[in-house]
Amino acid sequence: CYLMFQIEIVEEGLNDVQEIIKTEKAYPERRLRGVLEELSIGCSQYLALANKDQSQSGRTRLDRERLKLCLAESIGQQAKTMRSQVKKSTVRDKIKLAQNFLLKLRFMAEEPQHSVPDVFIWMLSNGKRMAYARVPSKDILFSSVDEETGKECGKVKTVFLRIPGKKGFGPAGWTVQAKLEVYLWLGLNRQRKDYLSGLPNGFEENKLSRPGLPPSPPISLTYMMKQIFQLRVHMYQARSLFAADSTGLSDPFARVFFSTQSQVTEVLAETLCPTWDQLMVFENVELFGTAVELRDDPPIIVIEIYDQDTVGKADFMGRTFAKPVVKMADEHYGPPRFPPQLEYYQIYRGNCTAGEMLAAFELLQIGPNGKADLPPIDGPTDFDRGPILPVPLGIRPVLSKYRIEVLFWGLRDLKRVNLAQVDRPRVDIECAGKGVQSALIPNYKKNPNFSTLVKWFEVDLPENELLHPPLNIRVVDCRAFGRYTLVGSHAVTSMRKFIYRPPDKQANNWSSSGRSDYGAYTVPYGAHSVPYRAHSVPYGAYSVPYRGPRVYPKELEAEFGNFEDWLHVFNLYRGKSGDDEDQNMADEDRLIGKFKGSLCMYKVPLSEDFSRESGFDASMGMFQNIPHNDPINVLVRVYVIRATDLHPADINGKADPYIAIKLGKSDIKDKENYISKQLNPLFGKSFDIEATFPMDSTLTVSIFDWDMVGTDDLIGETRVDLENRYFSKHRATCGVASNYAIHGYNVWRDPMKPSHVLAKLCKEGKLDGPHYGPGGRVKVANRVFMAGTEIEDDNGLKKPTEEHLALTVLRHWEDIPKVGCKLIPEHVETRPLLHPDKPGIEQGRIEMWVDMFPKEMTAPGPALDISPRKPKKFELRVIIWNTDEVVLEDDDIFTGEKSSDIFVRGWLKGQQEDKQDTDVHYHSITGEGNFNWRFVYPFDYLMAEEKIVISKKESMFAWDETEYKIPARLNLQVWDADHFSADDFLGAIELDLNRFPRGAKTPKQCTIEMVTNEAEMPMVSIFKQKRIKGWWPFVARNEEDEFELTGKVEAELHLMTGEEAEKGPVGEGRNEPEPLEKPNRPDIALLWFLTPFKAIKNLLCNQYRWLTIKIVTALLLLALFGVFLYNMPGYMVKKMLGA
Repeated sequence: CYLMFQIEIVEEGLNDVQEIIKTEKAYPERRLRGVLEELSIGCSQYLALANKDQSQSGRTRLDRERLKLCLAESIGQQAKTMRSQVKKSTVRDKIKLAQNFLLKLRFMAEEPQHSVPDVFIWMLSNGKRMAYARVPSKDILFSSVDEETGKECGKVKTVFLRIPGKKGFGPAGWTVQAKLEVYLWLGLNRQRKDYLSGLPNGFEENKLSRPGLPPSPPISLTYMMKQIFQLRVHMYQARSLFAADSTGLSDPFARVFFSTQSQVTEVLAETLCPTWDQLMVFENVELFGTAVELRDDPPIIVIEIYDQDTVGKADFMGRTFAKPVVKMADEHYGPPRFPPQLEYYQIYRGNCTAGEMLAAFELLQIGPNGKADLPPIDGPTDFDRGPILPVPLGIRPVLSKYRIEVLFWGLRDLKRVNLAQVDRPRVDIECAGKGVQSALIPNYKKNPNFSTLVKWFEVDLPENELLHPPLNIRVVDCRAFGRYTLVGSHAVTSMRKFIYRPPDKQANNWSSSGRSDYGAYTVPYGAHSVPYRAHSVPYGAYSVPYRGPRVYPKELEAEFGNFEDWLHVFNLYRGKSGDDEDQNMADEDRLIGKFKGSLCMYKVPLSEDFSRESGFDASMGMFQNIPHNDPINVLVRVYVIRATDLHPADINGKADPYIAIKLGKSDIKDKENYISKQLNPLFGKSFDIEATFPMDSTLTVSIFDWDMVGTDDLIGETRVDLENRYFSKHRATCGVASNYAIHGYNVWRDPMKPSHVLAKLCKEGKLDGPHYGPGGRVKVANRVFMAGTEIEDDNGLKKPTEEHLALTVLRHWEDIPKVGCKLIPEHVETRPLLHPDKPGIEQGRIEMWVDMFPKEMTAPGPALDISPRKPKKFELRVIIWNTDEVVLEDDDIFTGEKSSDIFVRGWLKGQQEDKQDTDVHYHSITGEGNFNWRFVYPFDYLMAEEKIVISKKESMFAWDETEYKIPARLNLQVWDADHFSADDFLGAIELDLNRFPRGAKTPKQCTIEMVTNEAEMPMVSIFKQKRIKGWWPFVARNEEDEFELTGKVEAELHLMTGEEAEKGPVGEGRNEPEPLEKPNRPDIALLWFLTPFKAIKNLLCNQYRWLTIKIVTALLLLALFGVFLYNMPGYMVKKMLGA
């Protein structure tokens, strides 16, 4: 219980910190430090209490393990250390760490099984169970130690009853069946004297008289002390509510419960962001207890949001709870507590959030003089609303007049509505009861953009930006006979990022929220008076090494804010919201289209000086210098490099991927160039597509799995909004390269040279410059940049140029005041591949980039060749000359000496089927072998990747070959040949052909250190040295799993290209052409015959000594027995005849 008590304190503190951050109040880091200090102290006290109770017999093994875990985690010490590291810039990161601490504590505090049964409260009707509530016993368990007492023990608890059984789960069980206020206490019998200590004072006990029996709890309590209150509920508005209707909207109303009374607000039709602006008064609310207790702990208020339906009962949308601010009769109604401020309350639907409600609650005690002492209800009178009272002036936000300008750009990807296509759509904008309508699009298929770009309306909004009502965007389709069908809607819950604030002229630096030339959004900058030097040395095409494109680990939109610097995308939704916990997946199913445009909100009147200084077109408002939205013809060039970690699509765990690209009516499928059995295919393809914006604005790059029979399966796809990229001020049409060159592999591919791009940007931004000066200088907007002024042509001649200077400015464009922003560099983006049937689950990633070139400009050059590198043919020739000190594995049957029949086997890794063996050197008694044998290994090799490329079929039933890339490694092994059993493995060595130890000159210099201590050995590469000869050790692992030397081999490695090998062919082994000489081996075929006495001695005296003795003994006994049988008849005759 103590741990749960600490968890609740920390959880409440973290919620306070998040609320401070959300409302942008000052010093959230101070509150977080306090929370961490409470956590540290709480953990220390828990350990002290646990150690204090160590000798008690009631301590279980679980308690001991929990204490051990707490000591091991040392959460308190970590919290104490983290407290000193909390800064304003790291508050959000530290909150996540603190929440991890909370999860660990909760894991330790939760009981794995219920030691005490929970309490069930049932509501019965005619003997039938109608509803129930379950109260955990740990929450009402009493203890003499306050910190160990359950959080609800001895308190009046509000309990909500729910439907039992399966009906109680899901949306049907979220509505409250009944609300009870109960007092619960659970403790030992000896502690029963404390069971009424938590009740509100002012009651009398009604007990049964039971003489001779111990006192029992009272059968009822009669409260003699009660207080009369008036509850005022100020319901202002709600936002982001649950969409309960098929149109994607709702008809919400709120029902408020307090004590035994309830009231409802008015129903607002077709909105997810209702503004009720309603005061509800609960008269003569009777509450029991003393005034002080009610002031400190008032009852909670339950607010439920429902959707009104024409037929049937209202649908439950969500619920929230609140506690009122209590004013007693003797208190003054004034600051700082009164009048109460409007606050946001999170609405929950089940376990998911379902919007927010802005309201205030005050509970006013009615004194002896009755309602005359209550503060009057001041507020505007609205006779059109009848008896409905608006929120009083003291609580209602202070309003100011704002102008909201809307940029209507176009609509995209609209789906069918009621089985009919959208043909003549219109956008309606509404905020706080005011709004504006866009121009009607006469033909959505022909041109989905609006003819009138900017419109505005004025509205009264609160001064406090946190209280601004949402802005609703609705798209309707104007159909025949004057019918209007709702297509979809979107609610902009926060307008803060669209608020324009005029720059402060008295400030030394430009305001970071000042106006940009593309609308009301800017990039922060400062005014520097010193020249900016990008490079202190000349900057030329070849004086700075080419760094290559920047590889982004995610999509480009994530790095540059979805390219919504001035053109925003608002998703339109239709249909009921789902009850899934993953709200993003539910929203994807409801997505029906997109509205492209922007918003700008500012207070009016605006300074006339500002409009004169800017000189902007009044009809465009704040959206100055934006491009037109007429159709534009564009050449789109898509580069696809490779895909990684693809989801397997075949039963063999692989896939046969190929690329498919769709843009507008263009549909390209590169089915013929599928890559067999690969999950990480390297494509290296580029595709040119002509498109017209805005009709063809969404590029879809898909990866399909090729199937020989049936339709091909989609592995995953990614969608790119080309239109936002094209119009972005980050200039995502073609990445800015790090170098400017007119020839070579890094040739400048943009049709516009850097100087032209810079001049265009300066003109659009109304900047002074560029001014090119002597000494490699250029001045733009009072900034000076330096770079080289020469470039080499194809013939190596140097020519003067200004392109390096311009490129230097472009690469540092974010440092330019007022209009500067980061320009897209030459890049490769990594985009996730998703499947429509598996939303949110990544099916792989694709590396690609997109270039866009307007058709009205100069035609771009040819596409870059990014096709995969072709492997180069090589031939490795390995000559095995000799071996030495090979371990002797066999015993000679004739002489008994140790010997081995040595041969060497070799192959390139991945080509085991092409392994080659030398001939056998028989009966080596010294470990020396002579071979003069040549291995020949042709292979395909990628120099850049240092890999051997092997193409082979996986099985005899495979349709085509599969390509593998493996490291270039040569394996050499030494074996002992046996005639009637398997050959014996003696040792091996594996040489990485790119980096292996240099061979020793003599056998003595060849040691096992060449294998076990490679780092200190001189290393060589056969691809650089081409030919090398030397001695290398053979090693094997012994019983202790350690390397031991098992032999040495003298080999010669010779690497030749395919062309060189064709010109100078050689034969394998000792064959033609260029045969090797036969080795000079000793003739050991009749060795045993040349030394017969030695062989006989070895056979009889050494190897078969006991067998020889046994045979000789048996022969002697057999001879004696034969003599006996031979002589026995004659001897017996002599005995019988007496001779």
